[in-house]
Amino acid sequence: MGKPTGFIEYPRTIPISRHPRERIASWGEFHEHLPEETLREQGARCMDCGVPFCHTGKLIEGLTSGCPLNNLIPEWNDLVYRGRWREALDRLHKTNNFPEFTGRVCPAPCEGSCVLGINSPAVTIKSIEVSIVDRGFDEGWIVAEPPSVRTGKRVAVIGSGPAGLACAAELNKAGHTVTVFERADRIGGLLLYGIPPMKLDKGLVDRRVKLLAEEGVRFVTNVEVGKNYATARVREESDAVVLCGGATWARDLGVEGRSLKGVHYAMEFLTASTKSLLDSGLADGKYISAKDKNVIVIGGGDTGTDCVGTSLRHGCKSLVQLEILPRPPDDRASDNPWPQWPKIYRMDYGQEEAAALFGADPRQYAVQTKRLVGDTDGNLRSVHVVGIRKAAGPGGAPRFEEIPGTEGVLPADLVLLAMGFVGPEREGLLADLQVKLDQRGNVAVGSDKQTSVPGVFAAGDMSRGQSLIVWAIAEGRQAARGVDRFLMGETALS
Repeated sequence: MGKPTGFIEYPRTIPISRHPRERIASWGEFHEHLPEETLREQGARCMDCGVPFCHTGKLIEGLTSGCPLNNLIPEWNDLVYRGRWREALDRLHKTNNFPEFTGRVCPAPCEGSCVLGINSPAVTIKSIEVSIVDRGFDEGWIVAEPPSVRTGKRVAVIGSGPAGLACAAELNKAGHTVTVFERADRIGGLLLYGIPPMKLDKGLVDRRVKLLAEEGVRFVTNVEVGKNYATARVREESDAVVLCGGATWARDLGVEGRSLKGVHYAMEFLTASTKSLLDSGLADGKYISAKDKNVIVIGGGDTGTDCVGTSLRHGCKSLVQLEILPRPPDDRASDNPWPQWPKIYRMDYGQEEAAALFGADPRQYAVQTKRLVGDTDGNLRSVHVVGIRKAAGPGGAPRFEEIPGTEGVLPADLVLLAMGFVGPEREGLLADLQVKLDQRGNVAVGSDKQTSVPGVFAAGDMSRGQSLIVWAIAEGRQAARGVDRFLMGETALS
């Protein structure tokens, strides 16, 4: 590396965000950039570590270790240190179609497996990544690059989330004619409607979609294949089909009172809020408002955090987030060694904002919802909870048991279910195609991402299950290679 002692000389520095109380007054993106001199110092912290685990992209104990896109992180860190930003952008785009998205919303498993992170704060990989691509757009280096030759092959990509867009971008690069079908009224899938705008500005999604359209990708909105557009028609019009519809079947809460008014899935809440913001700045009232309400978010993870941040911006009266698992330790436990993803206590943006407004982290750990209680008109009024702990079940399998004397009642006018997803929706498209599903209920695929139906491929959460945006992009690229090989007998896609 250009600065062998950089990791000794420079401390880890991350961008200073606006104060949480200031952030919640705006729907604007809260990401900031470091000055160029500081960014170059942060790039210099990247060690000449010999075996850079940051771009391995492996699962260890079910958790992502390193970048699934195999980003060439040490290379572009070194180029940033040397001030060679244009070359850094080229290396970044070599493996990642959309670093402006991953640099904002990815939890950065690359940093969790950074070699420097064994005994020092990890390299600020994520902030360097987003700074590279944002500078590329600012400098005008990122422009449409249509393929010089078309193959005459037609591919339908169903779903316009990160997997679908990455797959479409790569197939179009190979010269195929690509049509992306999206059932919503705008292109972007989870990127557009599943992630709130303060975390990912929607203008960034539109900008990348516009570039793809200029390169020749065709986008069709308000079309749900298998419902208002026949599956058979798509098969007839295409030489190959790629399923990128995501894992949109949400996990439900099977307790008394689930049908009360005021209980909603997290994605229902987030999607309606973002759509209303984009359509009218919330003036149309076509969203589930948290204003002046006691809000309970059931479930953690990124989706739960986004529900917290959105509820605060609506102006909720109070907010509690319930986690079924115990509070993580402040430092790695002995059974969670590097380079595994560190399962430690963190406060994401939503929890920081709630703590600034209400005085404490809104999360309650090791808590299970017992029942939901409403008034005589069927409106939600409270959530009854109980503390739980792990215990040995039949055959020694772990299970949760209630802790006597820990029952509690929380006032609630709005409950948001952010407990994850159980797989793709089965009706319509998947039923028409009759593709095989795996044991978890996801679309079963081979190493080339082809399903049990020849010429039909699947990628992203639809085949992998609920996962990270980097896995979705990686799988979209992998599916594109499989499709290109299927159509042409070989592929030059990386």
